[in-house]
Amino acid sequence: MSGRAIRSTSRIAFFLCGLVSLITGAPFLMLRGAELPVQSEWIIFVAALALVGLFSVTIAVLPRSWMAKACQKDRDDEKLFLAPLKWLGRFAAISYLLALVAYLAPQRWNLDPQLMFSLCPLYFVKMTFDPSLVATFFLLAPMNAAVYGSFGLTLGYAWLAFHKPHKADA
Repeated sequence: MSGRAIRSTSRIAFFLCGLVSLITGAPFLMLRGAELPVQSEWIIFVAALALVGLFSVTIAVLPRSWMAKACQKDRDDEKLFLAPLKWLGRFAAISYLLALVAYLAPQRWNLDPQLMFSLCPLYFVKMTFDPSLVATFFLLAPMNAAVYGSFGLTLGYAWLAFHKPHKADA
């Protein structure tokens, strides 16, 4: 894939994942924890979703030269977009599967809601009303994947910014 296609694809994915993270935090903020089925530290989820979402949206619109300067890379270095995109993809795939496991888990497993909120931000939808399998496959799990994709993006750029290259990498 050419550098321009990677950059364009990355920016679109970063923006969409960040936007979904911000939208996912809205129900937690609106409910303020009052109507959640379990007692939860809702503000932690709102803050985490907002920070990750804002970072992803910001990265999507920042000029390439600023990102390169922050990551100590060349402006045309392929790693500037490809490495975080790989992190985003890995986190999104794992969290998609986690959302499906959370949906398909039998009631007797008695999953801890606090843990499930942190692993699957849209878990409260399953607790509030039981969504269909189709809605989980095509709406809830992809939204969960986008949220964790944003988190993977954040970690990917942190890795790029703070990782010291080995002599073989240089």
